[in-house]
Amino acid sequence: MTTPGQPTGAPATDPLVTTGITAGPGGVMTVEVGVITGDLTLRTTWDGHQALLDIQYDGADEWYTVEDSPVPAPDRASVRAVHEAMTAAVERGGGTGAPVQA
Repeated sequence: MTTPGQPTGAPATDPLVTTGITAGPGGVMTVEVGVITGDLTLRTTWDGHQALLDIQYDGADEWYTVEDSPVPAPDRASVRAVHEAMTAAVERGGGTGAPVQA
């Protein structure tokens, strides 16, 4: 179980997941369905070279790819920084996509 607003997991072994993020006005831009708004969950996975960002409505089954994902992330610290930057971007809204860099 995750704590709202706090990432859990360790990059490269488990995704970082933050639940209970309320999207700011304009929400988050996704590849599959465009903008989503409301209470969201962010998941960041690492393939060893880049951070892949997905988002879903809290409690939903479907995940959507955040626009401009993946983001370069050469190490675990970079993955956490990208995840935290994306969490802040979701809270700001504005139809945001993935951060270019953390």
